[in-house]
Parts: sequence; structure tokens; C-alpha cells
Amino acid sequence: MLFNSLHFLMFFPIVTLIYFIIPQKIRYVWLLIASYYFYIAWNPVFSLLMLASTFISFIGGILLDRANNYGGGGYKSQKSKKYIVVITVLFHVLLLFFFKYFYFAVDNVNIILSALHVQLIQPKFDIILPLGISFYTLQMIAYIIDVYKRRVNAEKNFIKYALFVSFFPKLLAGPIERSKTLLPQFNEIHKFDYTNFKFGIQLMIYGYFLKMVIADRAAILVNFVFENYEAYSGLELVVTLIVYSVQLYADFFGYTMIATGAAQVMGFKLMQNFNHPYFANSVIDFWRRWHISLSSWLRTYIFLPLFYRGSVNKFKYYISVLITFFISGAWHGANWTFIFWGLTHGISIVLADIFKPVFNKIYFILKVNTECWSFRLMQIVSTFCIIAYSRIFFRSPDIETALIMTKQMFSVWNPWIFFDNSLYDMGLDRKDFWVLCFSVMILWVVSFMQERGIKIREELAKQNLLFRWIIYIIAIEIIIVFGIYGEGYDASQFIYFQF
Repeated sequence: MLFNSLHFLMFFPIVTLIYFIIPQKIRYVWLLIASYYFYIAWNPVFSLLMLASTFISFIGGILLDRANNYGGGGYKSQKSKKYIVVITVLFHVLLLFFFKYFYFAVDNVNIILSALHVQLIQPKFDIILPLGISFYTLQMIAYIIDVYKRRVNAEKNFIKYALFVSFFPKLLAGPIERSKTLLPQFNEIHKFDYTNFKFGIQLMIYGYFLKMVIADRAAILVNFVFENYEAYSGLELVVTLIVYSVQLYADFFGYTMIATGAAQVMGFKLMQNFNHPYFANSVIDFWRRWHISLSSWLRTYIFLPLFYRGSVNKFKYYISVLITFFISGAWHGANWTFIFWGLTHGISIVLADIFKPVFNKIYFILKVNTECWSFRLMQIVSTFCIIAYSRIFFRSPDIETALIMTKQMFSVWNPWIFFDNSLYDMGLDRKDFWVLCFSVMILWVVSFMQERGIKIREELAKQNLLFRWIIYIIAIEIIIVFGIYGEGYDASQFIYFQF
């Protein structure tokens, strides 16, 4: 079920209404039923896969908790705990590998077999990637490791644990919640709260604006150019990468806003997943702000165990960074383009650290004021350029296409496209192009205000009722009038569903 479908617009109010009517002690059961219905609406068979995976991790957590409490901490106890962790985590990793990376592995093995003139592997079955598997798998792996490390106690109620895994607002594309923050909320009493309802609906409206007005409109231009990339060059491709960066952010951030808002309406709080990433002043700062639930997961469960095991030195730090971003790239998709994209970010962080003393010396010699706003602006622009360019690999079907587009982008200087109407030959007509520009300006202004510490929802709450409702009606009208939908249009999946 898609957030931007009529099905969800009927589903969510019914679920919420019943949630607040029924007794507190069975609400988590109702939410589990609703969450599985939400998933079954896409594919009933894969709901069984999620249930089986949930059961395995639940049992693993119970066994680890018993070993923690009754094992006495001896050698045998520690050894049995390690076996439980390895078996449980390996099960989930192999499950994810089969559904997400099997064909990728076969294709690469076939390249080697072809070079050796050996008969190629021909799979006789089709594999469909289950929606959300990359997200809920990481969530369960984190749970198992946290129980093993005694950061949390194992959940004894299977229904509550299954709800932790499948809670419908965050099920398909995160945030990747931690058990210590989400599981306790299922034990809390959530009475209907007007403030939560109001703020949650506001987030959802903003999320629909980001998705349907900005992201889906930007997708038209991006898809058109990438499907006909041979016809474009120079600044046309630069504009496309900028628009794609906007599309990706508005799409994923829009999903997060809808998910967070839907959860808040019912009294639940999901973790922050974005913090204005395009105001980042370095690549490492970007990853502190972008997809925070994933970057924090990678830092906790991949980077820190690699970096802090044994001696700590710069070389080990660099290797740990590269391994982490290799895994980040691979997590995003079963294609070398994603791995190359991930390594691009890792290499950027390593090079920035290596040359930091050199740049600091240059700044000192030239008496550059590194505290002024113009210097920060330069850092923000340069960081955005690195991020935007790396996404040519993220979006391209293969590395060869990305390299061809790179060559075309830097081989021509054509600033006249901004004056001869060439921008309107890239999939969007004049009206839609300027609607996109105006909408992005709204996004930028809102982000800038929040970056400066202005709490827009709180400020809006201080205004008179008439003014607030005028703003709500205008926002809804903008989505209705300028949203991308109608005849010949199918509700577009959120981009991160494919990951």
C-alpha cells in the first residue's frame, strides 16, 4: 500500500479511529493486524516471509536474554551466545542476500565463467525483491546485537515484537528504528491528543507536498533525460543532476514526513531521519544529516566495531570508512553503480581528512576567515557539488552510462540553455518547470528557517485560528492543483522502496 494512494487515505483514518476507541490493552494487537494488512495489500506471500524472519529473531533474542541472565558469564555461556548471534544474524543476512543480491552474484560469476569459457549459470526461477526487506532486516539485526551486548532486554511478547518490526508507518522505507526507543512506546498509554493530531497532520500534508508536487514532477525531467542521455550535454546534465538531487531528497524526506506524521497522530514518536542535508559543509556532515537512521546504524554496527578493535590509527580509520561506505553502497542496490557511489563518498571523506592539514595551512597563509558565512557557503556549495555528481552513478543503469554522461557533461559549455528555452525540452514544459522551481523555493525557505532554529509548527500554532486554516487550505489546494496525478498516471512508488 502506497502512502500516496486512495487506499491509504481510507486505511489510515479507519485504523486511527479504531485505535483510539478500543481498550488500551489490545491496541498493539490492532496495530499489528493493521500493519500486516498494510503489507499484505502489496503481496500476501511476502508477509509470511516477514513473519518467519520476525519469529527467528524473536527466538534468538529470547535465547540470548536467557544466556545473559542465567549463563553466569562463563566461557561456555559466552560461546553459546556467540553461536546464537552468528546463526541468527547469518540467517537474516543470507535471506537478504538471496532476495536482493542473488542475480547480481550470478551475473558476476557468469562474467568470470565466460572468460574461462565455462558454461554459464542459468537460474530457472524468478526472484521478486520484497518491499521493506532491507529496512526491517537491519532493524532485526540491530535488535539481536543489542540484546547480545546487553543494551536492551529481549522482548518477551511476540505480538509486540512483531509490531516493532512491522509498524506500518515506517515499515517500507524506515526510519530504521532501534528497539530501545520504539518497543517501550507500545507499552505506553496513548490518549487522543489534539496537539499530536494537529502536528502529525501538518507533517503529512508537507510530506504529500514534497512527494506529489516536487519529487514526482522532478522525476519527469530526470527520467526523460536519463532515458535520452545521448541527446544532452554540458549544463543540461548539470541541471538534471541538481533536479535529481532535489527529487531524491523530496521523495525520501516526503515519505519520512508522512510516516512520522502518521505515527505522531497515534501518539508515537519516530526518530529524525533528515536534518537539512543540503546545508552540510562536508561529506561527513552530509551523512550526519542524510538518512540518519541508516548512517547511525552503519556507524554503530559496522564502523565502530571495525575501527576500535585493536590499535587505533589513521590507516585503520580510512579502511573502516571505506568498508562502511562499500556496505552502504551495496545496501542501496545490487549493482556496481551503487557500490561505486558509496565508495565515492568514502573516498571523499578519506581525502578530506588527508588534505585537511594542507588546506588549514593554505587558509593560514592566505589569512582566510574560516568563520565567516561566505566561507561556510563555499563549503556548502562544494559539498553539494560532490553529492550531486556522485548521484550520476546512483541513477545510471551501469557504470559505462555514468562515465559517458560524465564525459558529455564536461565536454561542452552551453550557458545559452538558460536563455533559448532548451530547459523546456527536457521533459517538463514551461509551466511545470516553473512550478517545480517555485516549489523547490518553498522547500528551501522552510529548510533555511528550520536550520536557523525557527520552529515553524510552533510559530504557526501561535497564530489565530482563521489564519491557520487559510494556510492549511492553501497547502491542500496546492497539492490538489499541482500534484502529479490523474489520467494516465499511477501512484508513483517512493524511490527508496526499491532498496
